[in-house]
Amino acid sequence: MAYAHLLFTAADGVATITLNRPEVYNAVNEQMGKDLQAALKECAKNPAIRAVVLAGGSGKAFCSGQDLKEGAENAGASLYDAIVRKYNPIVRAMRHLPKPIIAAVNGAAAGAGASLALCADYIIAADTAYFSQLFINIGLVPDTGSTYFLPRLVGMARAFELCSTGRKVGAAEAKAIGMITEHVPLDELATRAHTVATEMAQRPTAAIGLTKKLLNQSFEHSLDHMLEQEALNQEAAGRSHDHQEGVAAFIQK
Repeated sequence: MAYAHLLFTAADGVATITLNRPEVYNAVNEQMGKDLQAALKECAKNPAIRAVVLAGGSGKAFCSGQDLKEGAENAGASLYDAIVRKYNPIVRAMRHLPKPIIAAVNGAAAGAGASLALCADYIIAADTAYFSQLFINIGLVPDTGSTYFLPRLVGMARAFELCSTGRKVGAAEAKAIGMITEHVPLDELATRAHTVATEMAQRPTAAIGLTKKLLNQSFEHSLDHMLEQEALNQEAAGRSHDHQEGVAAFIQK
């Protein structure tokens, strides 16, 4: 497919989705929202794709959040409708995708842009990157999943502080407080993200997808529920080709 505001490539089991509105710091407009939804659907339905990189490209920003100019042009439009139509389907598609998503954050990840990064399974930030819940700076509340993911990553007290101040969190601090997985020099970001994605793509995709599903459930359910879900999903994983192949390889050394 051709996308208006994304670059999409797929090779060797890895799809790379690159946000592509550098002139406005990859701000999300209506079309980019549609493009992201379509690209994630493609990743879900294509069995050759086993891992996904979500990248900000070579500009100064990973994603600066909602395109405020477009919002101003539609003054009076329902923010509820915009979120439900544009952002919530992206969040659900990312979390329900039974394949790992690696975010490669090159620069500013602000507002909904920070939220999109936090939706990923593995977050790599360049040393030049920062994260900001800047919704508060324009009198809004966090959306696109930030009130769900941020407390789980950094704890309730730190999440409140970041959401109520909108301050910038650099890559080193983000790593230290558990917001991201790792940080690297900017010139190593693309290579490192691709390396992680390639390694993930070579691992048992079915087991990774089931693991992701279990972790998604873990904060909302009891221990007994999770024990039962582990058993059920282990049964499914045990019937997969990846499991049979892995056991055979182990026995044969």
